[in-house]
Amino acid sequence: MLKIGIFGAGHLGKIHMQQWQEIAGIQLVGFFDPDDAQAATAIAQYQVPRYTDIDELIQSVDAVDIISTTTTHYELAKRCLLSGKHIFVEKPLAHSLEEGRELVKLVKEANVKCQVGHVERYNPAYLALGEQTLQPMFIEAHRLAQFNPRGTDVSVILDLMIHDIDIVLHLVKSPVRRISASGVSVLSETADIANARIEFDNGCVANLTSSRISLKKMRKMRLFQRDAYIGIDFLEKKTEVIRMKEPGMQSGMMDFPIEVANGEKKIISVQMPEVPLSNAIRLELAEFADAVINDKPVRVSVYDGFQAMDVAHQILKKMSQHNELHSA
Repeated sequence: MLKIGIFGAGHLGKIHMQQWQEIAGIQLVGFFDPDDAQAATAIAQYQVPRYTDIDELIQSVDAVDIISTTTTHYELAKRCLLSGKHIFVEKPLAHSLEEGRELVKLVKEANVKCQVGHVERYNPAYLALGEQTLQPMFIEAHRLAQFNPRGTDVSVILDLMIHDIDIVLHLVKSPVRRISASGVSVLSETADIANARIEFDNGCVANLTSSRISLKKMRKMRLFQRDAYIGIDFLEKKTEVIRMKEPGMQSGMMDFPIEVANGEKKIISVQMPEVPLSNAIRLELAEFADAVINDKPVRVSVYDGFQAMDVAHQILKKMSQHNELHSA
């Protein structure tokens, strides 16, 4: 029985509590949260013991789940790692690059499992592409959300865009060559809407837009590669793959014959991969637990989390430079 402790009993923390209680082979030992009101609600809803001493909780478990505010990630993760505990830490990995870099080092020294909560890697629409060959050369992503004060302790880059940054880095697997970005603070003290263009050494370009002041929600990514277009709707859990094929090749759900240059005939093949019914949060937590119990690699490593942070902070820096240039 794997003993789990939770740090953070806010909105997402309570969701994690519920999911842990439904995963076989897990004992949810308790949680720590300094907010009395949040703690009382968590106890009433999930009957999970509250710990008021951080170190007591750490010493009572095999692994911890850190879903507290971003500014607390580093200190909590460091204390857990120095005690040799496995950690699951919600994105972003840490508040600053220095903290993130130190956590990468501590995880290696502790020789434990560390998974970062980039949950879109477990989105059913993304998992549906498992059998597809993905070599995108242009990526366009829109992640729009309605305003919620709960996430405004960090900019929209670290709050929303970082999901797409992680997916893009996982897909492209090439060094970043150049970044340009712009953003605007509208309702909070940090950027609420932003656009970033990431250029990679292999020629791929990713154009990412994120907003938390939209009237409607949207979480879409479009991948363009030679002879193929792939659309992923993370919100509606839908995926489509449109490929250019030679006549006679295996067909998709719908085929449209066309004539290209010099009278050559091609087939536009439309596929709608089956999207599995699954709970992304439960899946990522269960997979983390399996990695700990059976000594397997985690899907989203501490280095993956740091890379996403690194690019996010480069975007923040470029955004700041852009705003200074245009306000001068």
